[in-house]
Amino acid sequence: MTRTPKMARLDADDALDDPFRDRDGGRYFNRELSWLAFNRRVLDEACNRAHPLLERLRFLAISGGNLDEFFMVRVAGLKGQQIQDVDARSADGLTPGQQLNAIVEEADALMASQQSVWRDIRAELAEAGIRVPGHRSLDSALDADQLAWLETHFREQLFPVITPQALDPAHPFPFLPNKGMAVMFDLVRRSDQEPIRELVMLPAAMPRFVRLPGEGACYIAVESVLKRFSGLLFPGYDVLGAAEFRVLRDSDIEIEEEAEDLVRYFANAIKRRRRGRVIRLELETGMPDTLAAVLRDELGGADAIVTETGSLLGIGDLALLADEDRPDLKFVPFTPRFPERIREFGGDCFAAIRAKDIVVHHPYETFDVVLAFLKQAANDPDVVAIKQTLYRAGKQSAVINALIAAAENGKAVTAVVELKARFDEEQNLQWASALERAGVQVVYGFIDWKTHAKVAMVVRREGGVFRSYCHFGTGNYHPVTARIYTDLSFFTADPAIGRDAARMFNYITGYVEPEDMETVVLSPRSLRKKLMACIDAEIANARAGRPAAIWAKMNSLVDPTIIEKLYEASGAGVEIELIVRGICCLKPRVPGMSDNIRVTSVVGRFLEHSRIAVFGNGAALPNDGALVYISSADWMPRNFDRRVEYMLPIDNETVHDQILDQVMVANLIDNEQSWDLQSDGSYVRIQPPADAKGFNLHRYFMVNPSLSGRGAALEAGVEVPTLSLRRRS
Repeated sequence: MTRTPKMARLDADDALDDPFRDRDGGRYFNRELSWLAFNRRVLDEACNRAHPLLERLRFLAISGGNLDEFFMVRVAGLKGQQIQDVDARSADGLTPGQQLNAIVEEADALMASQQSVWRDIRAELAEAGIRVPGHRSLDSALDADQLAWLETHFREQLFPVITPQALDPAHPFPFLPNKGMAVMFDLVRRSDQEPIRELVMLPAAMPRFVRLPGEGACYIAVESVLKRFSGLLFPGYDVLGAAEFRVLRDSDIEIEEEAEDLVRYFANAIKRRRRGRVIRLELETGMPDTLAAVLRDELGGADAIVTETGSLLGIGDLALLADEDRPDLKFVPFTPRFPERIREFGGDCFAAIRAKDIVVHHPYETFDVVLAFLKQAANDPDVVAIKQTLYRAGKQSAVINALIAAAENGKAVTAVVELKARFDEEQNLQWASALERAGVQVVYGFIDWKTHAKVAMVVRREGGVFRSYCHFGTGNYHPVTARIYTDLSFFTADPAIGRDAARMFNYITGYVEPEDMETVVLSPRSLRKKLMACIDAEIANARAGRPAAIWAKMNSLVDPTIIEKLYEASGAGVEIELIVRGICCLKPRVPGMSDNIRVTSVVGRFLEHSRIAVFGNGAALPNDGALVYISSADWMPRNFDRRVEYMLPIDNETVHDQILDQVMVANLIDNEQSWDLQSDGSYVRIQPPADAKGFNLHRYFMVNPSLSGRGAALEAGVEVPTLSLRRRS
């Protein structure tokens, strides 16, 4: 049987070659179930009364959107393996079928919880003056004027757009796109009692909710409007039954090894994705059996997962309601700081970076500093070249505009555009076209690997020689996510790092293997190997009786080789603290296997996204000589084996202290939005001690300036609030 690229990718992510295959499920948590546990933690924030009401609603919507993507990609891959009888087992020893059974059970429970949370939040919204009545309560919830307005809206705004379609032998069942939603009507003609079945698709371009005019907010779902005014839509008919449904389709893009034109391939693949196999068919609870049977036959078949999901389908669409203009129901607005060090140099980024390395902590410090760096490079007559990786840049990207301006100003500009950035492929194709029209050299990197490293390099002529200024980010060059993701931006003019950045770009653009990297570690060449060596060094310290410790922060921990090495380190006595926001396949605190490993997860106002690794280097953490690294990579097989990623050592004293003594310590001592992973896979929310004040790391960083951005204030000895567990000697 031919193995498709998608199957191979899933195998590499989840299957485990001997000797690490977990035959009895005792050494690893299942990757997919661990992700579902993360999404349940997100949902739990919708119940957290420490958050304002509309922010809780936003967490509910995020959990819904997350679950959609999970089915469209991860479950789709497993379903493909099951259909093609691929017996690839996950790290914990489960077949695709066994994983799917467990996923469906947990996902159904999660969706039931989402519906329950929505009922509670909807009641609280009503008390706060934001009503969201359902179809059955419209007549009682709205007064005559509101009903009249809604009817006019239906006639003038909705009726011209929708297209009812009869379902009979002359009218086959229509195609529904991915995330498409529709209402099925069972009707009977009054004149002759002839039954007829009609389907109405909700227009994808139309907002899901209609806001009624007036001071008090009142939102009506479009499907409720359709049901309420079905008599206007189907005059002369009686409605016997009506219910909505929704489909999720396989949305992963398979990379064909023989693809000759990657741009054309992806342009066509994006179109095909919209017509992918139905993975999940969601039915409104209480749908008449006759309608449900038709949908199962037409859309589900034997392969789709069919679920009744409650009274509101598409929980992710509730994000529209969270945008209601009610500041009293949202987080207090937060304005990021601009690094004082750059202001002290009159806004000259190059002068500030040349004087000293800087790390910027997003979103507490503004992403505008990255844009200022690129804009200055675009307009500086002494800048001769700019090189930039682009993984996700957003729809309105100042980064793209800066690169275009640089090219138009005569700079040699190279942009590595990643076409395989999931769900951003179409946008990246558009940016690539715009960049090429401006004269930018656009490179698409490797066919089989994603370029996930976030690096920008500016080459400037100074005093007759060239100096390189580099930016290394743990997150994307995306102005929108930079406001809600916690990430690090590291700026440096270190010559060795600049040479390594140049070698990295040559590797991506010209496939030139970098054999003499001085500081930067790259995957898929040597990142896993370097991490293993660092862990081995801590094992050696422990066995020699010296202090041994590892702190690491990431989004996901899946790689079995690294997990086994961490188990070995735990057995040797290394104290290991891991902050893993999402998926964690490592089992902590298991006697005899991981006694010395603790895993926590932070879920709160901002999405923890930075990747940091710290090694004690012969002393208890934190300490002056600890090895501190930042990275673009999570500890997953795909990041080590099939992506271009970087890991960079941090040697500058102030930056070292900021990352170790502030960022890492704050994550470790947070007791308001952290969860503790148990050895059985459950998560327990950490609570502040009864006799101690709670500590919220996000609130701390919103209030306290960073170290490396303080400039002269720090150098003059001005007291800076610090979380450090020790003082620099």
